[in-house]
Amino acid sequence: MNDKTLSQRMNELKEQGYTKDFNVVDDKIVNSKDKDSYLPDDFNVDKFYRFEGMTNPADNSILYAITTSNGTKGLLVDGYGTSAGQVSDELRKKLNR
Repeated sequence: MNDKTLSQRMNELKEQGYTKDFNVVDDKIVNSKDKDSYLPDDFNVDKFYRFEGMTNPADNSILYAITTSNGTKGLLVDGYGTSAGQVSDELRKKLNR
């Protein structure tokens, strides 16, 4: 069970250097601000945390702390269960390790 909220955990990880914001786009993760993208072989999931909505299952999410092959550290928030997005099988395997 996760004893912290999503925002509390994000703030904690940002203090540990995970400062970039990643998004899932098709078969890769993307840092839109810096215009960088990473295929599954180009990053590692260091930690992940699941959060369940108290009243609505659609509020379920996972927070990933990620380090890329070039040392960029950032966070990815993604839905799971009924709110999970469409991603490639290779990326899904990497994120679901």
